[in-house]
Amino acid sequence: MIPEHGGSSFRVRVKRGVAVLVVALWFATPVSAQSSPSANLFDNSLGIPDARAVLPAATDAKGVGATLQIMVLLTVLTLVPSILIMTTSFTRILIVLTLLRQAMGTQQLPPGQVILGLSLFITMLVMAPTWSNINEQALTPYMDGVMGQRKALEVAADHLRVFMYRQITQAENSEDIYLFLEYRLKRAIEPGETVTLEQIPTTVLIPAFIISELKTAFIMGFRIYLPFLVIDMVIASILISMGMMMLPPVLISLPFKLLLFVLADGWHLIVQTLLYSFVT
Repeated sequence: MIPEHGGSSFRVRVKRGVAVLVVALWFATPVSAQSSPSANLFDNSLGIPDARAVLPAATDAKGVGATLQIMVLLTVLTLVPSILIMTTSFTRILIVLTLLRQAMGTQQLPPGQVILGLSLFITMLVMAPTWSNINEQALTPYMDGVMGQRKALEVAADHLRVFMYRQITQAENSEDIYLFLEYRLKRAIEPGETVTLEQIPTTVLIPAFIISELKTAFIMGFRIYLPFLVIDMVIASILISMGMMMLPPVLISLPFKLLLFVLADGWHLIVQTLLYSFVT
């Protein structure tokens, strides 16, 4: 290969220039700065403060504790949707309203967003006393620094536990608690043995509450289905007797079901039944 003309001499001159510049900077630096390895890293001649004096130590106990608290709070925030669905009245309300829409046969009316929004606001109304107690006895003391984080979480969990236990006992679904409690204890609960709320772990109470809410919601949905089912059967019988077997009964029964629901003020009755089905 033919070398580039003048390339090697140019590189030699660049290396010499860099070496001369390094030597000149070395002799221009004061002796005190040369003797301290960290002086070149934190030069205070320009008025820049030492970062080691400004930044706290990474191993500071208070800093680590604050970081762990922030991590716990972020974890709780990520679990908020699950807490809202599994430990409040949201599940029962949403299922009942969805079954109502299916019983009416209106397909996508009202839309899913409307049903979710209505379920959410009804949940806020039902859970208002419980959330007010949590705010007064757990959140406010914690924000004021009077109560620790662990104690605040325990107090908030106790209020939710009381709410869930009341709904289970009101619906007479205590056998769901015994189901999970027997699996947890690896033994059968004797017929005369009494179990208090303090003896029920949260890991047992939450799934028992969910099953109880599903059972209660399906029972309410069955009762809602009955009048609409009667209308469908009557319309189908009339169409068969008239020989109109090719005409879908749903097409004829839908206006009558809507008329019945409006005349009976159905939305008011359904929401009223949902509100008074909870014990707060």
